Amino acid sequence: MPARAKAHGDAYFEGGYWLILWDFLLGAVISLLLLNLGWSAWMRDLAECITRFRWLQTFLYWVQYLLLTFVLGFPLAAYEGFFREWKYGLATQTFGAWTWNQTKGLMIGLVLGGFVVVLLFWVVRKLPRSWWIWGAVVTMLFLVFTVMIGPVYLQPIFNKITRLDDPKVTQPILRMARANSIPAKDVYEIDASKQTTRMSANVSGFGQTMRITLNDNLVGRGSLEEIEAVMGHEMGHYVLNHIPKDMLFFFVVIVIAFAYLRWSLEWCLNRWGTKWRIRGISDPAVVPLVALLVSLFFFVLTPIINTHIRTSEAEADMFGLNASRQPDGWAQAAIHLGEYRKMNPGPLEEWIFFDHPRNPSGNPGF
Repeated sequence: MPARAKAHGDAYFEGGYWLILWDFLLGAVISLLLLNLGWSAWMRDLAECITRFRWLQTFLYWVQYLLLTFVLGFPLAAYEGFFREWKYGLATQTFGAWTWNQTKGLMIGLVLGGFVVVLLFWVVRKLPRSWWIWGAVVTMLFLVFTVMIGPVYLQPIFNKITRLDDPKVTQPILRMARANSIPAKDVYEIDASKQTTRMSANVSGFGQTMRITLNDNLVGRGSLEEIEAVMGHEMGHYVLNHIPKDMLFFFVVIVIAFAYLRWSLEWCLNRWGTKWRIRGISDPAVVPLVALLVSLFFFVLTPIINTHIRTSEAEADMFGLNASRQPDGWAQAAIHLGEYRKMNPGPLEEWIFFDHPRNPSGNPGF
């Protein structure tokens, strides 16, 4: 890989370290503004003026909260997701198209997020002592639900997904799938090139929603050997049961997060609840405080979560090399990933920031 290209990829990835911090700090500032300026309590009061139904009050509060935080966070999101991507040659879409995708994501958040928020506040009101346990269960079930419906119902909102009919590409992939007992009859292609130059693929979903999907950048830019190597890696996630293992891991994390919330919310409300005009944990006006505490929890947990994911990725790397028998294709993919991922991180740097491993030659895994 040329030194200039390597420096370019390293600069992009290292800039992402700071964005983790700026994203956290901006979210914290927004939450503190909503609490200390009384906006959160005002949004709750407005919802109560509109309807007497508690569940609808919660939903109306959520709509106001999500719209306001979307607007306040838009400048950093635009820099991070659009302008910076163009600066490093990774974007292909116009600002209008990018904004429309963000708007579609906002609408999904209003509907799906509104549903789970209403349900969680119902749990808090009905089970005031054990709400944190059942809240973790509800959150986990919602996560499993979104993973199940994602390939069929959520991805098509942003991209067109079609059946890939090129036998030169599909036949080696399906042979590899059959050899590893993956119940796939078709390979799908997603038109990611209208948004990015990045190459990717996945084996996603559960049961009837399971799909093998390649993005069109991988099909267009990658060699057949590279495609096989990448798909071997992705099939490794499926065969090695990484999805259910990840679900179990994140269920434990979510339970710990809710236990932490139970303690931290009570402490914060006892100290500042009157100032913020929050009536208790069942008050929708507490949402900015929840967002602040949860973001702090996951910010601190960044190295631990990255280590879990990095371990799964290393296992999938080894499986993919064995399944595809395409070491040259694997090397080609590693070079392509070097366009936006640092090739030779230090040990501490890798532990904190990397959710993919280095292989013995120093290149990141898939």
